[in-house]
Amino acid sequence: MSKFIVTTMATVMLAGSTMLASAQERVVNVYNWSDYIDSSILEDFTKETGIKVVYDVFDSNEILETKLLAGGSGYDVVVPTATFLQRQIAAGVFQKLDKSKLPNLTNMWDVITERTAKYDPGNEYAIDYMWGTTGIGYNVDKMKAILGTDEKPNWDVIFKPELAAKFKDCGIHVLDSPTDVMPSALAYLGLNPDSHEAADLEKAAELLASVRPNIRKFHSSEYINALANGDICLAVGFSGDVFQARDRAAEAKAGVTVDYAIPSQGAQMWFDMLAIPADAPHVAEAHEFLNYMMKPEVVAKASNYVFYANGNKASQQFLDKAVLEDTAIYPTDEVMQKLFTVTPFGAKEQRVLTRLWTKVVTGQ
Repeated sequence: MSKFIVTTMATVMLAGSTMLASAQERVVNVYNWSDYIDSSILEDFTKETGIKVVYDVFDSNEILETKLLAGGSGYDVVVPTATFLQRQIAAGVFQKLDKSKLPNLTNMWDVITERTAKYDPGNEYAIDYMWGTTGIGYNVDKMKAILGTDEKPNWDVIFKPELAAKFKDCGIHVLDSPTDVMPSALAYLGLNPDSHEAADLEKAAELLASVRPNIRKFHSSEYINALANGDICLAVGFSGDVFQARDRAAEAKAGVTVDYAIPSQGAQMWFDMLAIPADAPHVAEAHEFLNYMMKPEVVAKASNYVFYANGNKASQQFLDKAVLEDTAIYPTDEVMQKLFTVTPFGAKEQRVLTRLWTKVVTGQ
């Protein structure tokens, strides 16, 4: 009987110590875009803090938003794009950051924080991770053959009908996303790229309709491989996607050279943000993770890996020259002044936008 009691007590004590160890194990659950960080950063974070990183990935804002709106995702840090972030804040899915736990905020770049504040006033809920632009991906050799110059193209090759017609046979793809294309058309027309006015949107739609016969396809991802394979010579797309196409083309060694241009008439900026869900189970660890990611040498390592610009000014001294000196990634001050941001459309405005876009895409 005494043996039983001793054994039972030992079992209880062992279970108790196991539970205690489990309770003391520090964890942060991160949900980020696919292939968007150097994995050694996560390993180094655990070595420095003792906090284990459980890292999951997604490939669209819609997937992330569905999980956030459903609640109980279990994630502590997520990475929405700023336009989605704005409406998610309004839906109450994020908690305000405790800035007293984020001393590395001093490293952030005011040029970027001023722009992200458009989506998150006071930058109360999120910090920028990476940012980029919507511009022109193109086949370097075919561009030179058609235009007779090595200069990077601007929006004329898309929005000037007689010029776009010269690229029709070699192929033009455009993002199937009115919120990423219409603002560029507005900017080209000299109108406010963030206009939600029906009259302005009508003018942008008319411009797109005038070049519609030259556009082979509206699609938001096929242009990556199409550019890389040489199936098309021109695309309106996201900077990061075009860099992927550039790298794939180089790896294939099939004689295709892809490059990216930020149009001189202005281009739209996008921002991927680090935020903490309202129901995050490990809030203290989430703040430690965010603060760690704002270390200049850490986020520089991430940028060097993904070839994206980040919102951390102090990191620039640690960036590879190939990243920092690439004006397609870090534009010149002059070009930065021409980059613009846009805000989400209200339900009524969205209906107008969708109707106009459908007419453009269908060519009717």
